[in-house]
Amino acid sequence: TAAAGNVLVLSKLAYLRALFYEGVYMYEDTMYHRTSLLIGDDGIEKLKNSHIWIFGVGGVGSYAGEALVRAGVGRLTVVDHDVVSTTNLNRQLIALHSTIGKPKTDVFAQRAVDINPGIKVECINRCYTPDNSGEFDFSDADYVIDAIDMVTSKIELISKAKACGVPIVSSMGTGNKLDNMHFEITDIYKTSTDPLAKVMRRELKKRGIENLDVVYSTAQPIKPPCEEGKRPTTASVPWVPSVGGLIIAGKVIEDILRGVN
Repeated sequence: TAAAGNVLVLSKLAYLRALFYEGVYMYEDTMYHRTSLLIGDDGIEKLKNSHIWIFGVGGVGSYAGEALVRAGVGRLTVVDHDVVSTTNLNRQLIALHSTIGKPKTDVFAQRAVDINPGIKVECINRCYTPDNSGEFDFSDADYVIDAIDMVTSKIELISKAKACGVPIVSSMGTGNKLDNMHFEITDIYKTSTDPLAKVMRRELKKRGIENLDVVYSTAQPIKPPCEEGKRPTTASVPWVPSVGGLIIAGKVIEDILRGVN
């Protein structure tokens, strides 16, 4: 009958549709589905099999890290010695009144697992320094993100990553800025304006490091008010370091998908 014929046609369409999605979009109705539409199932698998180290999970690192989690990266190692404080509330993704006083790495890990229960997150609640760098083995990492504040630690981390042949991207300064429209990814020796980048160029050159991918902003830093005789506090807003962190995550993911090493 006509009715039976319609049922048969619909059944065939449903069957073909099921085959299509099984073959092309393995991750329909999962957290990976919308991402897989852009990078494909092979891309999702690459991210699920990748291991990324993040040094510093503050204003920049927390946003970079969460983007990696939501994109489907399978394993993260996060390094930070600090605990969440009240002054972090204005810009750090992990900072809530309920997390104040808790180790940043632990808070990040709990949030990551709540987003993707299948992710593996290793927490290292320590400050990375030149003195203890030998205790950190990231030679098997697919990528390293430098979101550390201290210059000496940044220099040591970059030097070690270069020696290990592990790709690294480094965040320059995001404090004392209101404009988030001037971020770019470039080589450290092509940077300008940024005070931190200036110091990094000098120190890296001394050590014979010829190139380094960085995310930095060409926006002019603003000098915050400061009482005479006191060291100025670095000013910050939520819409600047977050953008820097998301750009870093995008670069890392793009490089992993391209097989950059």
